[in-house]
Amino acid sequence: MVQLVLVRHGQSQANLDHIFTGWTDVKLTELGRQQGIAVGKMFADRQLQFTDVHTSYMQRAIITADLILDQIDQLYLPIHKTWRLNERHYGALSGLNKLAVAKQVGQAQVQAWRRGYTAVPPQLAQPRHERRYDRLGITEPTAESLAMTLTRLLPYWQDEIAPRLLAGKNQLIVAHGSSLRALIKYLEQIDDDQIDQVEVPNGRPIIYELDDQLQIKHKEIMEVND
Repeated sequence: MVQLVLVRHGQSQANLDHIFTGWTDVKLTELGRQQGIAVGKMFADRQLQFTDVHTSYMQRAIITADLILDQIDQLYLPIHKTWRLNERHYGALSGLNKLAVAKQVGQAQVQAWRRGYTAVPPQLAQPRHERRYDRLGITEPTAESLAMTLTRLLPYWQDEIAPRLLAGKNQLIVAHGSSLRALIKYLEQIDDDQIDQVEVPNGRPIIYELDDQLQIKHKEIMEVND
């Protein structure tokens, strides 16, 4: 058996303020940092060992990963950063308050954008440009559905994560609510119309035990220590 562990980053300032974030790079709150430390302590109690760590290009995921590794004394591990694990791009919603948007368009529409599989948020008029992506030759999306997020995530899973798991090496992924929901949909073969029921809270790890064909043999959602 090999272990795949998924962790959504700790609370960000945008989470606290109920802001659509997406590819906007925001900081962790103090609670978010404490959530990362708490996850690391839970891993230390379990004596979990990893070979690699995978994060997005967002500091809220990277710093959470560092906080976890510090607690389990595994800061020496290679951390692979990829834009493919970024949060789903919220397009023109980025930076807007979720409650204010719901008042304008209705809660059902907001729910479809946030939790649905194929719904695409309102798009930006043109892509934004940041050096972190320009240097990779990547054009930032103007908006993404969850389905689009899964499409850009899968090559990284297939090329970088799955081969390591098949080699018997435990992997830790620290990413975002939507990118992790997309991966969970793929791993658990969740129907398109059922994925809206899947929630990935901040700082609450999911541990999968996989067989030599990467089929799930056991899943555990770890309880957060108060």
